Amino acid sequence: MKILISGGAGFIASHLADACIEAGHEVVIVDNLRTGSRRNLNPKAKFYECDICDPAVEEIFAREKPEILDHHAAQISVPLSIEDPLTDAEINVKGLINLLQAAVAHKVKKVVYISSGGAMYGEAEEYPTSESYQPRPLSVYAINKMVGENYLYFYNQQYNLDYTVLRYANVYGPRQVSHGEAGVVSIFVEKLLANMRPTLHAYPDEPAGMIRDYVFVKDVVKANLIAFTKGSGQAYNIGTCIPTTTRELYDEIARQLGVQIQPQPANARQGDLHRSLLKIDKANRELGWKPEYQLSEGIAQVIEYYKKL
Repeated sequence: MKILISGGAGFIASHLADACIEAGHEVVIVDNLRTGSRRNLNPKAKFYECDICDPAVEEIFAREKPEILDHHAAQISVPLSIEDPLTDAEINVKGLINLLQAAVAHKVKKVVYISSGGAMYGEAEEYPTSESYQPRPLSVYAINKMVGENYLYFYNQQYNLDYTVLRYANVYGPRQVSHGEAGVVSIFVEKLLANMRPTLHAYPDEPAGMIRDYVFVKDVVKANLIAFTKGSGQAYNIGTCIPTTTRELYDEIARQLGVQIQPQPANARQGDLHRSLLKIDKANRELGWKPEYQLSEGIAQVIEYYKKL
């Protein structure tokens, strides 16, 4: 198949591009390189340096005629979405609509849309949280991811455009950009390798930090490959359903690096959830997907990656 990957020079989507090419698919990447990097680009992929909000995207679809659109390009920072909601909406809503219009016009068979189980459910009363829980977003980023899912439903009903939604937990792995809450693994690794003292954000009554569901990038890539042909019209949580506090994460990284630097405590930031943990039974049942990497295994690969930079 021919797969168009938006954001394919970025952390997660560049791993996906590699896996697609290894599986024999033809890959087209659209990325504005604002947060992505040329060094992440697979030389066997066709690359267009273009913003997803640019009307020129339609010309790329006309030329390439992709069968699948895998949409990873996004503004991913929760705090930034609260500080600058218009920019978040520009990228995460208008950018998506621009892609969907092009997909309809040029007969894309299916869209795989990356949403956020780690943010969209808010401070969920159901814990761990299933896909049936009504989202209660507490950030602009989460709101716009939910809006994106609604647009997909509309385009499916109006134009018969097939789709699958993958609601990621906190993804980590090699190539991760070390900014924003989602990049906490790479932030800790980079700081400790440089013999610097990282910051550990926490609420006053939870000094060990927030609880998160950390899922390794290679497991996430596997879910995308499955979603090309399964899960029509459905949303799936992609995580581990294993709770990890920020302090537990930090201690594992410090242990593997053999350092005893204590983190600098700091207050939680705007939009930080106290806890987030995803049920993954539906993905296992309907997609045949389950995570394979333990946190310690994934962290070892991140450390190896940063030591080589």
